[in-house]
Amino acid sequence: MTLLKIIEQGIGTLLIALVLLDVFLTVLYARVETGIISTRVARGTWLAVRALAKTMPSRRGKVLSFAGPIILVMLVLVWGIGLSLGSAFILHPHMATGIKASNGPTGRDFISALFAGASSISIVGAGSFEPKSGGFRLFYLFNSLVGMSVISLTLTYLMQIYSALRIRNSKALSLDIGTGRTGDAGQFVAGLGPQGHFDAGYTTLTNLAESITSTKESHHFYPVLFYFRFEESYYSVSRFANTALDAMTIIKTALDHQQYRWLIQSGAVKDTWNASLLLLTTLEDAFIPGDLPERAAPDAQTRSLWRNRFFHAATRLRSAGITLTADLDSAAERYISMRSEWNSHIRNLAPSMLYSLEEIDPALFMPQTEEHQRAA
Repeated sequence: MTLLKIIEQGIGTLLIALVLLDVFLTVLYARVETGIISTRVARGTWLAVRALAKTMPSRRGKVLSFAGPIILVMLVLVWGIGLSLGSAFILHPHMATGIKASNGPTGRDFISALFAGASSISIVGAGSFEPKSGGFRLFYLFNSLVGMSVISLTLTYLMQIYSALRIRNSKALSLDIGTGRTGDAGQFVAGLGPQGHFDAGYTTLTNLAESITSTKESHHFYPVLFYFRFEESYYSVSRFANTALDAMTIIKTALDHQQYRWLIQSGAVKDTWNASLLLLTTLEDAFIPGDLPERAAPDAQTRSLWRNRFFHAATRLRSAGITLTADLDSAAERYISMRSEWNSHIRNLAPSMLYSLEEIDPALFMPQTEEHQRAA
């Protein structure tokens, strides 16, 4: 065998090994940033769809909603083509010797080898080509097992992704319904404690912490979930986390610390806060390339927006019969300080998915309240 043929078969072997390793890391190992081919396919496809969406502002959301399904199709195609090409490189030097056509002359060109290679991994059969040596019979057996395994794993992977996507969207929608479909965390907190009674609402907070933890792990197991971007912003992970963190910040700053100390210091509030931050930082590290800007102190305009947002929430809580802290001005400063701990993560993630801040945090842009005007 000539050196060129040895190199060709070596390339084929490496290509098959690379695809199988990527399938293993993506489907079986299933942790973020571990795939070799899949992460690059997903990122490249997303950037292409994102660039196309930017050229059609009026249909941006619709175009981006196709990104996730297209990535899955591309991933299946890349795996199939990779295995077929790898088999073709291995078979090509032996066409018409170790591999022969069942009927008629055997083509020695690469296209014939590609057809024979693709047929060998198909569950349908080997087509019109037959292995004529013991070594190639074993290779065909290996390819048939690989083909069946990859197809089975891929189908299972697709079903798991859509199951995780349905659960993620259900949890995001549930939180949005809790805000009265407004995205206002103040409305959510008010609903937790009507007339100042948070006993029943505490269970909702506990479930929220579990939902956010589950969402974080879903994205860790199935990183491609990040690229499922829907037209409705309430399905966005950024809005989901923003509402949860804003609600916890309001609870920690606006509520009377004597009457509601048990709630402010509760495990449900702490867990929701920590899980939301972990979700955001995990997605940042995995899906936003390059160095992220360091957290900066809010400027005067941002501080004014945040103060106004706080006073809106305080007004809503008071109308629900919830006792507020006596010094709302100091509470507003604490709100600004706490919000600065997580707001930069939202500002990093939302634009990467082409969401505006108004879509992610609509409550931030309400008109000034009378209390805010007096405080200003």
